[in-house]
Amino acid sequence: MHSEFVKLNCPAKIINGMPDHVHTLFLLNPQIPLADVIKQVKGASAYFINHSDLIRDKFSWQTGYAAFAVSQSATDKVFLYIEHQKEHHQKKTFEKEYEEFLMLTEFK
Repeated sequence: MHSEFVKLNCPAKIINGMPDHVHTLFLLNPQIPLADVIKQVKGASAYFINHSDLIRDKFSWQTGYAAFAVSQSATDKVFLYIEHQKEHHQKKTFEKEYEEFLMLTEFK
């Protein structure tokens, strides 16, 4: 995933995952639509996983993604959240945390 972000000139600050999802913090290249970045990163990483014999079954990402703009002042906090993702999800599931996040936003 990191090398794909580099190819797209979208430097990744951190990438960390759980068994069922991945969080990344990267700088979006203003010349490339976000959807194209995600499509390329997901496609290239799925290809790599499937051609490297890392798992028995065929790997594929779920359809869709969630993306949030982060202000410069919040970058360090988001970085730490992603870095400690495993600890966060021991306390509550991703689904529960996402639901609570949506309740705090206008996306109700």
